[in-house]
Amino acid sequence: MSLSEGLARHGLEIVATCTPTPEDALPVSTETLALIGPNGPDFWHVFTHSPEYQDGAANPLNRWSVRILTALAGPHNATALFPFGGPPWHPFIRWAVSSDQIHQSPVGLLVHPRHGLFVSFRGAFALPEVSGRGSTPSPCEPCPKPCLTACPVGALTSKGYDVPTCKAHVASPEGAACRTGCLVRRACPVGPTLRLPQQSAFHMKAFLGDAS
Repeated sequence: MSLSEGLARHGLEIVATCTPTPEDALPVSTETLALIGPNGPDFWHVFTHSPEYQDGAANPLNRWSVRILTALAGPHNATALFPFGGPPWHPFIRWAVSSDQIHQSPVGLLVHPRHGLFVSFRGAFALPEVSGRGSTPSPCEPCPKPCLTACPVGALTSKGYDVPTCKAHVASPEGAACRTGCLVRRACPVGPTLRLPQQSAFHMKAFLGDAS
């Protein structure tokens, strides 16, 4: 079974690839980094039927990610890496931008040509073979950029991200709409159907500190 086929069985896909640098301190055999993320609604269905989601213990998504990606890594001589569990922290944002397949949006969030502002990473594989996907243009270039004015309290704009203001609004009665998906992310015309409201609500709950 190919790596892509194995990932697809768990609702995951390679969202970008990049070439590592010496400062990444990865296994010496590493030739390619493959960034792994959800492939759409299939991912949420798979995860919510997993033992990690249903056992009531902390960090269900992180535990699921470790189990699935570690198991998939072995047959492909890969090393599984994760954006959590630090310090030290792996530089996923730098890797993503260096891929030339994921870009920074006008509001500073990462944007993907298929997933839009909902692109995210469950992990990465350090692979011993050269494998690339080429570059893709940013979807923001021809876009009217509704993300710039979508935040109702101006917490996420081209000037930066005001996290305290964002959290306060999301936790308030007026922030109910945001709790099923950041309005800035939802304003992006790319990939609006690839993130279910239930999945966004799960992540927003974690953002507010009510889950992990």
